Amino acid sequence: MALGHRMQTLAWVGIASLCLGATWAVPAKKERKKVEKPKPDLVLYENLDLENYDMTLDSYGDIMDLNNYEELYDYGDLAPKIEVGTLAPRPKDRGTLPELGTAAPTPKLQPLATTNPTRPAPPGPNTAQGLPSCLRCLCIRTSVYCDDTDLEHIPPLPPDTTYLYARFNRIGAIRAGDFMGLKKLKRIDLTSNSISWADVDAFRLLPSLQELILPENRLTALPELPRSIVRLDARLNRIPSAGLRPEAFQDLTQLQFLHLSDNQLDYIPAPLPESLRSLHLQNNNIQTMHEDTFCNSQDQSHIRRALEDIRLDGNPINLSLFPNAYFCLPRLPTGRFL
Repeated sequence: MALGHRMQTLAWVGIASLCLGATWAVPAKKERKKVEKPKPDLVLYENLDLENYDMTLDSYGDIMDLNNYEELYDYGDLAPKIEVGTLAPRPKDRGTLPELGTAAPTPKLQPLATTNPTRPAPPGPNTAQGLPSCLRCLCIRTSVYCDDTDLEHIPPLPPDTTYLYARFNRIGAIRAGDFMGLKKLKRIDLTSNSISWADVDAFRLLPSLQELILPENRLTALPELPRSIVRLDARLNRIPSAGLRPEAFQDLTQLQFLHLSDNQLDYIPAPLPESLRSLHLQNNNIQTMHEDTFCNSQDQSHIRRALEDIRLDGNPINLSLFPNAYFCLPRLPTGRFL
């Protein structure tokens, strides 16, 4: 009986151990499920050609869609937050603090002025408003540099201005008073503007002017020039022969360089001063010339030693038709001789 009872007890213990083992195995399985990583969604990658996937700088824009880049990254939250305090900072000097229990003194009101208000001085060479050339441009000693500053007119200049450079702007006209009183002005360079008109007295009253540089504009006429002029450069404009005054250069006894190429001239603007060294008239519409254009046909001994550079190429003129027009020149003009 004792043996049977012992066998029965062992049977119950085995059954109990099997039940307990099943009970413990279930939670272990659940915990294993918790640590499993979710499977990637392959739908996001089905459009990618992984066999030929090669990201380079040339294909970067095709692979990565950057159209919504700003929407994905909102940089507004990166702005620093500013906390506004309610108390003013304490002054460093304690003497400025009012004593406790005392009232701050009441400021005395000043009576209103009964005199007339002071009017600001009109813009001029000595006022800040009258010096945009030195506020907007660069002034170094007596030179004013206003290149590429979007100027639409000549600004007021300091009275001692000697050199003015206002190239690559939008200046459309030159008025009579633009250079008034500038007795020391020697050079004016207005290359590449939109100048279509210049007052007849814009330059005539400048006693020291030596160089007037006006290429790449829209001029259709030249104003009167001062007798001090040495160099005139008005290339690449629209000046016809009718836009030159009769004998415009005869009295300019200091003129050495006259460059009027790429205009609409019909003839050589003679008479020319004896001081002339360089005459550029290429790419115009000059078709003929006179025997006295360069030389004095009545004086065969006359020689113009200074005039060594004459360019007439690009004109519809046959220079070989005028053999007696060059005997006084040190060298023949450049142009077509056939």
